Amino acid sequence: MDNSRLFLFAALVFVGMLLWQQWQADYGPQPVEIKQTDVTHTQTENTANNLPEMDDLPDQAENTATTYNNEISQAEDGSLSRSQLITVETDVIRAQIDTLGGVLRSLKLRKFPVSLDQPDELLEIVHSQSNSVYLLQSGLRNKENTAPTHYSLYSSAQSEYQLESGRDELIVPLVWRENGIEVVKTYHFKRGNYLVDVKHEVTNQSDVPWQGAQYRQIQRSRPLEESRILYTYTGSVYYNEAVKYEKVDFDDMEDAQLKVQSSGGWIAMLQHYFLSAWIPDQTETNLVYSIANTGRQPSTYTIGLRSENRQASPGESIEFSSQMFVGPKIVNRLEEISPGLELTVDYGVLTFISKPLYWLLSFYQSYVGNWGLAIILLTLTIKAGFYKLSETSYRSMARMRKVAPRMKTLKERYGDDRQKLNQAMMELYKTEKINPMGGCLPILIQIPVFIALYWALLESVDLRQAPFIFWIKDLSVMDPYFVLPVIMGVSMLIQQKLNPAPPDPIQAKVMMALPFVFTIFFAFFPSGLVLYWVINNILSITQQWIITKRIEAGGK
Repeated sequence: MDNSRLFLFAALVFVGMLLWQQWQADYGPQPVEIKQTDVTHTQTENTANNLPEMDDLPDQAENTATTYNNEISQAEDGSLSRSQLITVETDVIRAQIDTLGGVLRSLKLRKFPVSLDQPDELLEIVHSQSNSVYLLQSGLRNKENTAPTHYSLYSSAQSEYQLESGRDELIVPLVWRENGIEVVKTYHFKRGNYLVDVKHEVTNQSDVPWQGAQYRQIQRSRPLEESRILYTYTGSVYYNEAVKYEKVDFDDMEDAQLKVQSSGGWIAMLQHYFLSAWIPDQTETNLVYSIANTGRQPSTYTIGLRSENRQASPGESIEFSSQMFVGPKIVNRLEEISPGLELTVDYGVLTFISKPLYWLLSFYQSYVGNWGLAIILLTLTIKAGFYKLSETSYRSMARMRKVAPRMKTLKERYGDDRQKLNQAMMELYKTEKINPMGGCLPILIQIPVFIALYWALLESVDLRQAPFIFWIKDLSVMDPYFVLPVIMGVSMLIQQKLNPAPPDPIQAKVMMALPFVFTIFFAFFPSGLVLYWVINNILSITQQWIITKRIEAGGK
């Protein structure tokens, strides 16, 4: 591979990676093999009260159709009309819990506004709208219908709960009673924390044993908008020590219902920068399941966990406990919550490179207090690490550039005689001690690091609404005045001037067009990514210019 083609190849590899990622998202093979299961849901027409179809309850082997009919009758008796929304506010979240099922129906992140232009409009992860649904549900199931599901009506002593100054926790209890069974469902919120403890305490005040299982699930519709330029995964995942990290996207759920036995682990719904998750007791064995309701408007997709049955004798109390997380993908915090949860910050196959790069980026930011400056320092570090490799590449290019006039003379002398031309060129390379591959290998080695850093920056929620300088107020969105993309395009043109001239006229035209193509392409990229590329180009130009001048002056 001659050096004139090297930069074209490296640039196209990067663009090709982005295109391949998008193609995989749209048309690629399914990432997880799902067990086929024959599942039937009882279908019931909506009542005059416009009740939702209750086909999103997890199946249980001993359950009968009576369970479903009982849920319908409960709702028809007026549960929907008698339910109320309980408002909960801490220092980091603002939530609404429905007394119908104790469902988390809304959750806004107080430290994450929708945009810098709308600082008072908080980002709402969990929501329930006419065209978009995202809910966290939990409940109990048993065959005697003495267990509250997310369609059962709870009572609450208060309609508003607020974390008071000086207190570190806030407890929201909901109570359900029927047939001698009392269930207290408790949400336990903590100051400065997006992790919530959720418990179901079952007290058996009847004369017969009670037996039932706990389920927790996340239900959402497909996103209304998706970026066609920067693809990030939106969908569900589950994790345990046996299968590790598995994605189950919306199409997977439509194709087949997931049913997998899991020890410990967790389930989650992911989107760019944020996630929601249910984390069970890590000693607990659960069934991981999925439900696709395409008959609804909008269609909903559910990932859930169902525990094994437990029994409470008459007069006995038992407790089911889990943890719920709704918040940003902050790697350090996710690592503390549960094993593998940090994998939801999805760096892809180059995670082993991206994670150290993110750690180093965070380290620099902790000292300079600016994510833009941290990106510059990280770029300097990477360039320093690859200095010798880059020097080898640039020295080879400089020598090729130096002998370019003599190569042109050889081409004119031998014309179309390719064999003699190649022999003459090899003699020239040998005389001048030029390795034609010397400029290729060093850059090829660096490409995985460039791609890994791309994902580290793209997945970092820390860059969201993080300012840099002057006009750049948010490193996670494109440069509003396109200054960085233009600088990047100019830097690519300068680099081409330092490289050996392509021998092929068509190739030369392609190389000249590439900076303009990339300028347009990167105009829509997050400014943090473009900043890295600009600094990297400037450092590369500086190093290449020094080496080129040294070689042209007769140095080594």
